[in-house]
Amino acid sequence: MFSQETWTLDDCVSYALEHNLQLNDFKYNTESSRETYRQSFRNLLPSVTAFSDYGIRFGRSVDPNDNSISDTEFFTNTYSLEASLDLFQGFQKLNGIKASKFIYKATEEETLQQKFLLAFRVMQAFYDIQFFEGSLTIAKEQESISQTNYDLVKKQIELGLMAGADLYEAESILLTDKLSVTQADNQLKAAKLILTQEMNLKGTIDISVEVNTSKEITNPETFEIRSDSIFDKAKDFMPIIKAGKFREEAAKKQLAVERGKLYPTLSLFTGYGTGYYETITDSLGVIIPYRDQFRDNSFQFIGLSLSIPISNGWSSRSSIKQQKIAQLRAENDLAIQEQELYETIQDIVQQYEALQIEYIQTKKAMESQSLAFTIAQKRYEKGLINSIDLFTTKNLFATAQNQNLMVRLSLEVNKSTLDFYRGLPVFNMDANASVK
Repeated sequence: MFSQETWTLDDCVSYALEHNLQLNDFKYNTESSRETYRQSFRNLLPSVTAFSDYGIRFGRSVDPNDNSISDTEFFTNTYSLEASLDLFQGFQKLNGIKASKFIYKATEEETLQQKFLLAFRVMQAFYDIQFFEGSLTIAKEQESISQTNYDLVKKQIELGLMAGADLYEAESILLTDKLSVTQADNQLKAAKLILTQEMNLKGTIDISVEVNTSKEITNPETFEIRSDSIFDKAKDFMPIIKAGKFREEAAKKQLAVERGKLYPTLSLFTGYGTGYYETITDSLGVIIPYRDQFRDNSFQFIGLSLSIPISNGWSSRSSIKQQKIAQLRAENDLAIQEQELYETIQDIVQQYEALQIEYIQTKKAMESQSLAFTIAQKRYEKGLINSIDLFTTKNLFATAQNQNLMVRLSLEVNKSTLDFYRGLPVFNMDANASVK
């Protein structure tokens, strides 16, 4: 990529998606949500605990073997393995699985949304470079014309056909155009820097992009573009809207989890244990060995545990109310996102219609100013007008060129954005990436 001569828009977008550091935060958030979702399934498995202790008792204490009082020093060593399985918890775990799944899907869509936003920023920076490339070309053309006129005036002065003051005017115009070239070049360098920063392209700022500043818009939209129809399509695939819907569903399941805490819980538990006690002796007073005690002292148990919530300071009810508010907030956030999307599409449609008209007008103005400048140049060469009049006409022509270039590139950006919301492929990326 570094060795290629020019970068296309797809090249820039692909590189930015792979190397942009801010995008990594959203990827990590997605990975974290995925692990939470997987863990919600593991929470259905039984919990198993192994336990062992070694203790020495001093002075007066209770013998754990027969609960008798002992005044001698002795030690104990016990082992146990216990397992428990939740049979019923008000469907808390099942609803938790569904909630974590919706959150995971939401984070995936939010990551995709950030990819789109990054792609649009890269596209804007890409077209900014095209604009300043075109502005630099126009400025150089103006400089070349001024240089030719300066040389013409200088020659005519040498022939005695013009006064020396005319040379100062021609030189002033030439220096002004040179300054315009420098300014346009600096603006181009700044635009390239912005693009490389968005791409996180290190090692160079003099990026060369595919530029076509002479491209004509030959197929303007001839049909009416309606914001409502575009919005209906966009809200079905826009990641930010899908993420809002997933978070709304997650809030509903989280509310069900909180309500499940009001129900009784039933658990199955079982276990095995054994131990060694220094106080256990045979008829001769000899301490029974480890192996025999581990065999003889072993025990097993199994049972059911029922827990009925009666009162916990009304905290469960409060949690339910809080989660209801969270659900309403999620619904409101989704409504806000849909409203913002609709308003964005309205603005883009309005701008597109306005830019189409402006493009036609600036194109006619540029053609008119081109003709006016051609006539003025010929009149200047014949001495019919002074350099100030020529400079004014030349500046009007350059301004018309820049305006037409800016409107055309703005129209291209606007058209690409509009196509994106209409569900058409714009970038070299999967706009309809599905969540699995």
